[in-house]
Amino acid sequence: MYELLDKIDSPADIRQFSVEQLRTLCAELRSYIIETCSHNPGHLASSLGAVELIVGLHYVFDTPADKLVFDVGHQAYAHKILTGRREAFRSMRSQGGISGFPNRDESPFDTFGVGHSSTSISAALGLAEAARLNGRREKVVALIGDGAMTGGLAFEGLNNAGASHADLLVVLNDNNQSIEGNTGAMHRYLLKLTTSQSYNLFKNRIWNLLGDNAFRRFLQRWVRATKSWFVGKPGGNLFEALGFRYFGPIDGNDIEEVVTTLHKLCKVRGPRLLHCFTLKGKGYAVAETDPVTWHAPGRFDPKTGERIHAPHLRDRYQDVFGEVLCELAEADRKVVGVTPAMAQGCGMNLLAARRPAQFFDVGIEEEHAVTFSAGLAAGGMRPFCNIYSAFSQRAYDQIVHDVALQQLPVVICLDRAGLVGEDGATHHGAFDLAAYRSIPGVIISAPRNEAELKDLMYAAARTERGPFIIRYPRGMGEGVPWRDVAPAPVEIGRAETLLEGDEVAVIGIGPAVNRALEAAQAWPGRVGVYHFRFLKPFDSERLADIASRYRHILTVEDGARCGGLYGAVCEGLAAGGFQVSVEGIGIPDTFIAQAKQTEQYTRCGMDVDGIQKSLQKVFENRK
Repeated sequence: MYELLDKIDSPADIRQFSVEQLRTLCAELRSYIIETCSHNPGHLASSLGAVELIVGLHYVFDTPADKLVFDVGHQAYAHKILTGRREAFRSMRSQGGISGFPNRDESPFDTFGVGHSSTSISAALGLAEAARLNGRREKVVALIGDGAMTGGLAFEGLNNAGASHADLLVVLNDNNQSIEGNTGAMHRYLLKLTTSQSYNLFKNRIWNLLGDNAFRRFLQRWVRATKSWFVGKPGGNLFEALGFRYFGPIDGNDIEEVVTTLHKLCKVRGPRLLHCFTLKGKGYAVAETDPVTWHAPGRFDPKTGERIHAPHLRDRYQDVFGEVLCELAEADRKVVGVTPAMAQGCGMNLLAARRPAQFFDVGIEEEHAVTFSAGLAAGGMRPFCNIYSAFSQRAYDQIVHDVALQQLPVVICLDRAGLVGEDGATHHGAFDLAAYRSIPGVIISAPRNEAELKDLMYAAARTERGPFIIRYPRGMGEGVPWRDVAPAPVEIGRAETLLEGDEVAVIGIGPAVNRALEAAQAWPGRVGVYHFRFLKPFDSERLADIASRYRHILTVEDGARCGGLYGAVCEGLAAGGFQVSVEGIGIPDTFIAQAKQTEQYTRCGMDVDGIQKSLQKVFENRK
């Protein structure tokens, strides 16, 4: 039982609370988040650190009439709990439950749906301008983390917002630095001064009296430089140069300071940025000391902080990638690894530890990661750029223009390809096969097991043109030996026969073909299974041979059915004039909600049972 939290059904319920009650509420929110995430895993440390900011924002602003826009959504758990989803929070990220990220379909308090980084400022600016054009006086706030602020889109939004003079507040949640250097008496005095209503009215009168001239602009530059020097945050100059009034930094985990500052900033108009320091994992000792691990720790004992590890019966694909990349880098100093802030998640932390000179973490900047890799390749290096498949969508132009057009030997490894489970629609790697297949000169491959991932990585390291795309799923492999096994030669663009049959051919790509192989055992001698591990170059000769021997083809892929392997097979058959019926199994033309990965496979008919049902329908229709 929670004294205050159990009584809250909307942010309106907290707006009569005292500051002491808000402190109690923040403690109860942390306890509830820790308790729930211990058995229903999610993004823990970021949400713990942002509790006071979220409570303060809902306390000061009249949400949902005023608009609160999150960035990424890792820090939004307190927001979900306070906005009528306290009980539903226990079902978060599960099938039929609520999303782990802000979602417009869930609540009017979720002003803008998010999941990828650096979008909040642009979206909030659009909302602010829409309010102005429609004559509404609502306030708009963007809450963005320091990691997301490195993304190019965040700076594009800042640049446009500063020039537009929109009434927009950006709250920068900086959880990667100490606040000790910014808590002195002078800092507090300047903070009170810069947020004072009388100070701002007086200042605006002075600027209006001076008019728009060179002397006024000189004085404004001098004031900004002097204020920034006193505060000790040269970053203020950057934001003010972009047209934002810069305030702070403040202690974002002090609810009284947060509320007092936000109340004052409500009375200041125009583009303004409040810089807040918070502690990631705040209130939970193990998360405070190791925020990287506790960003998404999985299940754990809330009392002891001991993580509950599910046994890994097989190696994960990211483990294979990380170790093989180290092998390649140790054998050839031209091999380097590039990641947009996902080193641990993709396995490149191994390279960072063993060969740090050959490792580059560029931050949350997928576009830059690809073009930076292209520059490395143009300079004679052999970059392996690892990006989660869903995030690679942000770098589509760079893959086309900076890599493919110049045929540079960049290896793009797409981790988390296909359905990813509890993160849901924003994180599925559903579209890479269809998206990149249309690019001239690209090589697109998908291994069906750990050994083939190793083989493809070695083949990519020797290929003199690119991009060479290798896509593989989240989670464990098939359990085949790959360590201390010499890489097998790979012929680019060639498919392989896994099982011969005489009635129905199943054509698969990636690990999904293994489920097809299992399903085919129910019809021995009748179902043939073929692995087209290269979507491009496409093995047209093998397809022609299959079409000449079978009257029906079933395609299986862990990607969007529209335009992927199914599209390639249909196009190939049409071009060859073959009269063969084709059915496709893959991600349907809809966004798949959060659930366990296995549940999503079942929904899309990509598990063994689903493939057998599709095959059964084929046989029934042939009668």
